[in-house]
Amino acid sequence: MTAASTITYVRGDATAPLGKGVKVVAHVCNDLGGWGKGFVLAVSRRWPEPEAAYRRWHRERAGNDFGLGAVQLVRVGPYLWVANMVGQRGVRTGRSSGPPVRYEAIDAALATLGGHALDLGASVHMPRIGCGLAGGRWPSVEPLVTARLSGRGVPVTVYDQ
Repeated sequence: MTAASTITYVRGDATAPLGKGVKVVAHVCNDLGGWGKGFVLAVSRRWPEPEAAYRRWHRERAGNDFGLGAVQLVRVGPYLWVANMVGQRGVRTGRSSGPPVRYEAIDAALATLGGHALDLGASVHMPRIGCGLAGGRWPSVEPLVTARLSGRGVPVTVYDQ
């Protein structure tokens, strides 16, 4: 594995991405239009635009691409974007059978994000996406991040609290 295809792991806050240049903060959303638990709370504390854009995207979904695997890039600064990636079917409830994570949707979203990041000349910054409330496992997500981002030359930093 070359240095370009590795993921950098750091302790810190993914909403305060490290380094210079254009950056994209990536995270996973559900397909219900719900925004109110997990990493999205940290996103909303820092920037109001991603939540407003996500809610509008969901509300107007009959006329757009909202759905599993879709990506919405929201500009929050001159060199900073947030990628709302729909990679979770519903939310976990007491009646749920299995976690809401959808690896194939995360894979599709990461592939799209990879193209955007290359076009922007951006690095991608994220928590361990899909592994919080979505119930995913990092050993299943990490290879997707490697294949779709770092393996294509996109610098990736994963933040652990």
